[in-house]
Amino acid sequence: MIKYEYISKDLIISSTARRVYRASAVLSLFIYPSLVAIKIAGPTPFLKQLLFISVVATAIITVGMEFFLIRFDDSAVWKQIFWFLVMIFAPLGSVLYCFAVYSRSKAVQSANARIEKVS
Repeated sequence: MIKYEYISKDLIISSTARRVYRASAVLSLFIYPSLVAIKIAGPTPFLKQLLFISVVATAIITVGMEFFLIRFDDSAVWKQIFWFLVMIFAPLGSVLYCFAVYSRSKAVQSANARIEKVS
């Protein structure tokens, strides 16, 4: 591991990380329906918990996908700039990036193939 890498590549592209990011992406989709439900029905304990879980999931997916984009994405520079702007300005841009780019990236697929080969 290089001295300046505090987070190893395996923590970003491992199968566990992939599952966490996909689960976070799905859970972050509930942020807007829960906000609408709180506005309509009032702040019930269930809706508050759903909103909190959605916010935490959104934070996880945003940080993880930004880190992957900056450190490990090997696509063209203009695509990286596009996705960076989408993730910064679009509310669910990180979810789109997770399903469109991260899941299909060579780094993630090679890590999964390496794990399947060991098993």
